[in-house]
Amino acid sequence: MSLSGTYGLVDEAEAFCAIDAAWDAGFRLFDTAEVYGPFTNEDLLGRALRGRPAVIATKFGRRINADGAVLGLDSSPARIKAVADASLARLRVEVIDLFLQHRVDPDVPVEDVAGAVADLIAAGKVRHFGLCEVSAATIRRADAVCRVTAVQSEYSLWERGVEQTVLPVLRELGIGFMAYSPLGRGFLAGHGLRAEEIQSGDYRRNDPRFAGANFDANRNLVDVISNMAREIGATPAQVALAWLLAQGEDIVPIPGSARVAHIVENAAAAGLKLGAGQVSALSEAAPVGWTSGSRYPPEGMKLIDTSGHAAGERQ
Repeated sequence: MSLSGTYGLVDEAEAFCAIDAAWDAGFRLFDTAEVYGPFTNEDLLGRALRGRPAVIATKFGRRINADGAVLGLDSSPARIKAVADASLARLRVEVIDLFLQHRVDPDVPVEDVAGAVADLIAAGKVRHFGLCEVSAATIRRADAVCRVTAVQSEYSLWERGVEQTVLPVLRELGIGFMAYSPLGRGFLAGHGLRAEEIQSGDYRRNDPRFAGANFDANRNLVDVISNMAREIGATPAQVALAWLLAQGEDIVPIPGSARVAHIVENAAAAGLKLGAGQVSALSEAAPVGWTSGSRYPPEGMKLIDTSGHAAGERQ
């Protein structure tokens, strides 16, 4: 996503260098979506990988017109199947390894979504089915129709809501977890600027957690991470990723960056093993629900599936 303008413009040559650097550093899972761009990120990834044997995850579920304007949600079975064909062409592959519903469409039962992806699996166009930002109840309903291989949601030291009900049901059902924004959109790596200081065109300019008093409150955790990083000879980003990797072998962080140096830095986190006391210290510094500010502006929060949640449960 970071290669398609979310955090500012990235030229194509820089994007190709980033993907090559990720490959050389050992990354083999690449996560994209039709809405990134829209469309341009899938095309970029397909050209950059040039048939290298990677695992590619992409997503469906938005209504996008011919001009690239995102008009809302659409997970109707016909739309899902049309997106699969278009994504296959842009990615230049014969099969999509993991096809995820990007956000729950309240107008389409998840059973119908799962059934459409099951048809694509039977047709040999998709290998595995996944879901993004879903509740435990939705996961159970979808998995009853088509085996869910992975769920993708935000998870990091500053967003631990999935630990309450989502991770337990995934572990019960044997479903893997992909953690997006594992560095809090750069904040936990110490790269965060105040929203007011961020350049125009960068998503974080409108992120509530980067704004005003929220920024000041959230910086406290960055100080804890940075102090530990200095003590063990690592970087804050590596410590934050190592904490996430320590949460279980079923957790797969998917850090994104347009900068080669950051990609190499993130890859090295796989070799950093925190002690039990260090993991506990970080967890205690960032308990569930501690972060100041919502994850998204109000419109974005409306797209987070909370079906079946108990009253007051954080997601």
